[in-house]
Amino acid sequence: MASLPLRVVRVSWEADGVVGLRLAAPDGGPLPPWEPGAHLDIRLPSGLTRQYSLCGDPGERHHYDIAVRLEDAGRGGSAEIHGTALVGRELVVSEIRNHFPLQTAEEYLLIAGGIGITPLLPMVRALAARGLPWSLVYCGRGAETMPFREQLSALGGARVRFVDTAREPRPDLKELVGRLGPGAAVYCCGPNSLLDGVTEVCEAAGVRCETEHFGAATRTDDGSADEVELELRRSGLTVVADGDTTLLEAIRAAGVEIESDCEEGYCGTCETRVLDGVPDHRDVVLSKTERASGQTFLPCVSRACGRRLVLDL
Repeated sequence: MASLPLRVVRVSWEADGVVGLRLAAPDGGPLPPWEPGAHLDIRLPSGLTRQYSLCGDPGERHHYDIAVRLEDAGRGGSAEIHGTALVGRELVVSEIRNHFPLQTAEEYLLIAGGIGITPLLPMVRALAARGLPWSLVYCGRGAETMPFREQLSALGGARVRFVDTAREPRPDLKELVGRLGPGAAVYCCGPNSLLDGVTEVCEAAGVRCETEHFGAATRTDDGSADEVELELRRSGLTVVADGDTTLLEAIRAAGVEIESDCEEGYCGTCETRVLDGVPDHRDVVLSKTERASGQTFLPCVSRACGRRLVLDL
């Protein structure tokens, strides 16, 4: 799908601190199809580009729905959406991507934290429509901050468990995963702490786990990181990234093409094979096993434990 302008035809209040945007073609025509787990890249009026999960019905071809929580400590995208009169304005949308597809399983456990419900809502719709066994645990700090509660209750009834962490303990992840039968899959989206916990429990139990991060990776450098020398083996080049330059930027500056999307360590698009050296992982995508192997890393945010890395580029 090429970039296209979409008009904001509705802005709705979905929960405390959460607004919904409905986007449609200016001529009202049908839009490209999508599947649960997909997201859009949206260029905002300021020029910022941000990624938002589609949370509507994939069967609806005439509009896309997203939901955005106001993040006080965010990078400006959510504040712009919440603070700008957008109804009637056209925003450029580029390429539907899906790094979090709903795959075949015998049973599904969906776990959402806060605004992480957005990619899971279309999955709930799809699983309910297909008559497949599923359940959802939806955690949020305050019921009033949790969007789509009524829709989820209507779709799932007793299959949906709401956990208000301001009033009750967080769910026991080992217990939840321990109830699953063979062939089950866990889908989780939420803050890094939740995803780390779910991933650890699933790996220990041997249960397939798919995760989606709605926030950027935590950057541990303060702009004064050590230089990293990169040998790009297939290209026959050696480049140096200083402390103010990401390794992805240094690779591109050398004229080597590399795909990327979020450039914040949570989509996995720029994952690159490491031939030598020890990566300093700063992403939120790779599993503990993948990190320990040292054979792959994400150059958009990660660096090196030493001074040098050899990459398969």
